[in-house]
Amino acid sequence: MSRVNIYATQPEAYNAMFTLEKYIKNSKLPPILEELIRVRTSQINGCAYCIQMHTKSALQQGETHERLFLLSAWKQSSLFTPEEQAVLALTEEVTQISNDGVSDTTYKQLEEHFDRKQIAQLIMLISTMNIWNRIAVATNVHES
Repeated sequence: MSRVNIYATQPEAYNAMFTLEKYIKNSKLPPILEELIRVRTSQINGCAYCIQMHTKSALQQGETHERLFLLSAWKQSSLFTPEEQAVLALTEEVTQISNDGVSDTTYKQLEEHFDRKQIAQLIMLISTMNIWNRIAVATNVHES
């Protein structure tokens, strides 16, 4: 079934999203960390299109296949740094915000590795990725 193409019917909405993307790129978050966030968010949201796109991008940035294979089980893996673990915990809690919000434990772990500006940037990246996932899933965009 054909669904609305938001890019074609509401380009202003996409332009707003691209403004968020420009903000994220200007934040200078490490590219591999950014892609881990994007892939993990997309895994949780079941967005095959975004998983494929950002897995490829992560590999291009130098991420390993092994870490990408283990990303959905990062809590049980020793391959992720404490900094990455804090970010992945935030990613899961923001993406599944209706469960319990963002815990004080997760926030304190973030503060061990990031300043307030960086934490704000991480939250904006995760939130933006959630919007992209919702657009792609709602409009039935498929991987190619």
